[in-house]
Amino acid sequence: MPGTPKKNLMLFGGRAYPELTEEVSKHLNVTVTPQQAYDFANGEIFVRFEESVRGCDAFVIQSHTAPINQWLMEQLIMVDALKRASAKRITVIMPFYPYSRQDKKHRGREPISARLVADLFKTAGADRLVSVDLHTAQIQGFFDGPVDHLWAMPLLADHIRGKYAGHEITVVSPDSGRTKLAEKWADTLGGAPIAFIHKTRDPLRPNEVVSNRVVGKVEGRLCIVIDDMVDTGGTIAGAVKQLLGEGAADVVIAATHGILSGPATQRLQDSGAREVVFTDTLPIPAEKRFPNMTVLSIAPLLARVIQEVFEDGSVTSLFDGNA
Repeated sequence: MPGTPKKNLMLFGGRAYPELTEEVSKHLNVTVTPQQAYDFANGEIFVRFEESVRGCDAFVIQSHTAPINQWLMEQLIMVDALKRASAKRITVIMPFYPYSRQDKKHRGREPISARLVADLFKTAGADRLVSVDLHTAQIQGFFDGPVDHLWAMPLLADHIRGKYAGHEITVVSPDSGRTKLAEKWADTLGGAPIAFIHKTRDPLRPNEVVSNRVVGKVEGRLCIVIDDMVDTGGTIAGAVKQLLGEGAADVVIAATHGILSGPATQRLQDSGAREVVFTDTLPIPAEKRFPNMTVLSIAPLLARVIQEVFEDGSVTSLFDGNA
């Protein structure tokens, strides 16, 4: 009998950060599909969904926090299980793209691991990828299918604009490689000037920054240091101290992904920054937080994107045609 099949959205979440999946589900007004997921004694991962997924539009959320390889493998297994259970379309939601810093070869005999991750998801059965603030935009081309590259900048910039209205702001890139991102920030904040930290290196002392120099007007201004991720915090904490030393009135750090490995929390706390702002693309537990850290929810953005994808709408329209 001819008829129009009914579309069915189903949401799935890995074990890395279930709180984010639950928050997304509340914004979508759907329930997270129940599943069994556990590790065998030797570390192998088992996943089984407890409801039929045949013909569904599946959205699989996983935050790739430490231990990153375990959560990457779990999401791949979830995608494989959905494919073998006849899900109609599988969209992988990875707010933080794993291995994104390995997006090219700097020297011979190195891997391009970001491409490998894309290939793994394609082989597992993913039809579409969704990620927030990729380390480099070229990663979109690694996956043979649609990739929705979301921006957290509007969310972060709204917070900055609301809290620091009336301040003379300069947008600062912690290195010359992020100046294009700084220009987008400057436009979003109403044409604020930009600056960047120029790093000088001695070729006889590899992997060691000899001196930094601030290029741009920062004296007496509120400096917003922007970046896509903060891992150990050394670069960005050094940038804060350099700006304060150059006469900046105050410094605020704004970054999308708070990886916060090792000494990062202490470095940020001791850096002298007035505020440190992250989104919750990765879980930031209580022991890694401090009084002047602000964590903004990425769940409303992810929920809106899932809704647009499910309804065959426009993700680009959510970012004024720029995403």
